[in-house]
Amino acid sequence: MEYEEKRKELVNQIKEEGIGKQVLEAMSKVPRHLFVTKDLKDSAYIDSPLPIGNRQTISAPHMVAIMCDVLKIEEGMNILEIGTGSGYNAAVMAEMVGKKGHIYSIERIPFLKQFAESNLKNAGYANVTVIEADGTLGYPPQAPYERMCVTSAAPSIPQPLKEQLSAGGIMVIPVGKYMQNLLLVHKLGDGTFSEENLGGVIFVPLIGKYGYREVIS
Repeated sequence: MEYEEKRKELVNQIKEEGIGKQVLEAMSKVPRHLFVTKDLKDSAYIDSPLPIGNRQTISAPHMVAIMCDVLKIEEGMNILEIGTGSGYNAAVMAEMVGKKGHIYSIERIPFLKQFAESNLKNAGYANVTVIEADGTLGYPPQAPYERMCVTSAAPSIPQPLKEQLSAGGIMVIPVGKYMQNLLLVHKLGDGTFSEENLGGVIFVPLIGKYGYREVIS
């Protein structure tokens, strides 16, 4: 009951930022305390990023809300996430796509893949598949994707992700090294792209063939 009250307070706080009803409803259902390490459960409903090991973090709830909101996720969608982390962001999107939709989430760090899979199972999400791989390459077996959510900052938008985004699809991705911006990317019907800068953000670097080659200190 304590966690439920804290979650309700958090969602009400995020509501003040103009986040859409669908996202708020999804976040009200996801038990964030099941997606953090045991020692940080009491901090799970603070609107702040939290460490999950290996210099990685679970994003602040308001950032998860913003990214899910701008993606305009609908029930039944096929979504690719780059950077599973603890699985929380995937769980929120899983609520939004429902049982008819599916989230494919790529994580490059083996123990975080296992951590996320365990968290998602414990929280009851069967419509999320976690893949251990280089996220900058996307996941061709299930492409194209109607939506893409990238939770690490890339030097530029990886070409494989552009190719795997469906016509009319939307991607949200942080781009930049020390100065990062959150980009909202639309793939138009003719295969071209439009980009909207949503403002400055801070994310861990996206590591991989089309990302950064090593962790930025």
